[in-house]
Amino acid sequence: MNREIQEFKAEFFKALSHPLRINILEILSDGDKNVNELQSLCGVGGAVISQQLAILRNKNIVKTRKDGTRVSYSLQDPMIRELLVIARQIFNNHLVNTISKFDRFQMESKS
Repeated sequence: MNREIQEFKAEFFKALSHPLRINILEILSDGDKNVNELQSLCGVGGAVISQQLAILRNKNIVKTRKDGTRVSYSLQDPMIRELLVIARQIFNNHLVNTISKFDRFQMESKS
């Protein structure tokens, strides 16, 4: 069972390993969007958005809802939003540590 969970996590994070997919998920964290809305918000073509959505859909990270001819995308699990917030906090922590090390380096080089 432990191995299965590790494999799930690896595949899950692999699906998140593209900046555009992260951007799409951050946008979907604020609510459902269709391809045209995502295209406009991300600033890339519809084919590129559709390709990235297919990857996220195949990994059950996003889901679709059809309303007539309109297809909306949303997060499969609201905890994905929390994961993205935590990832930003980790980034900020790393940034603070890097800045702190840089400041120490500058002070040492002036001495």
